[in-house]
Amino acid sequence: MPNPVLRSVHVHPVKALRGFAPAEAEVQPWGLAGDRRWATVDTAGKVVTQRQHARLALASAELLPDGSVTLSGPGLEPLTVRVPAPVETADDETGTIPVDVFGTTVRGVPADPAADAWFTAYLDSPVRLVHMDDPARRRPVDPDFALPGETVSFADGYPLLVTTTSSLDALNSLIAQGDHADEGPLPMNRFRPNLVVDGTAPWAEDGWRRIAVGDVVFRVARDCARCVVTTTDQGTGERGKEPLRTLARHRAQGNRLLFGQNLVPEHRGVVRVGDPVKILD
Repeated sequence: MPNPVLRSVHVHPVKALRGFAPAEAEVQPWGLAGDRRWATVDTAGKVVTQRQHARLALASAELLPDGSVTLSGPGLEPLTVRVPAPVETADDETGTIPVDVFGTTVRGVPADPAADAWFTAYLDSPVRLVHMDDPARRRPVDPDFALPGETVSFADGYPLLVTTTSSLDALNSLIAQGDHADEGPLPMNRFRPNLVVDGTAPWAEDGWRRIAVGDVVFRVARDCARCVVTTTDQGTGERGKEPLRTLARHRAQGNRLLFGQNLVPEHRGVVRVGDPVKILD
């Protein structure tokens, strides 16, 4: 078997929107530079994802050098949204609004109202766009699976997600044997990873504890439980049964359906497509 290498890198500037695949990316303590620093929230302040609005899969955000984004989506003119002024006061509530990320409240800085109008028109539902100005003081990683001081952006729970092509191949083989074989094979974008690795045995990542991608070392925090977003075709926004049906049969741990591993970087650096991947522990 060939030595593992980094197959691709993926950054999603706005949570739940399409990402892009650069040849390299800076690794920051809370994730890849620019990844999920923006999110939409509903009128109650709860984060909005493809779980509620599969149509978000069809919208995209181009990341600009200063962290601003240009939004585009079917039926709407593109809109560039600048990074709002950072909140510099000691009072975290000044200039921010509460954002409920799956039961955890963090603070976000509201974007220009034009962005709210753009998303509200796109989803036909009132939403706001918010920016995380400083992940280092906004959102710690789940303390049950974190070391002191570890932080994260608006990602579901951890700074990065890694998947492997061999495990996707194995999963697609299982889907082909099931009741919804016509839905496969599934592409990797259903799982919205940050790093995709080639050259491992299927499901080898289940046993990883620390890995190095090029010169950057990551701690494997825990396995990744999957949700309905994985059943959403990222090209059409339509939902199916897979891969959750097959994961429930073959990759269930209690009520968690597993695919991929969540990572926390041990230091800053840069990862590049083609970097060797070493399993340290």
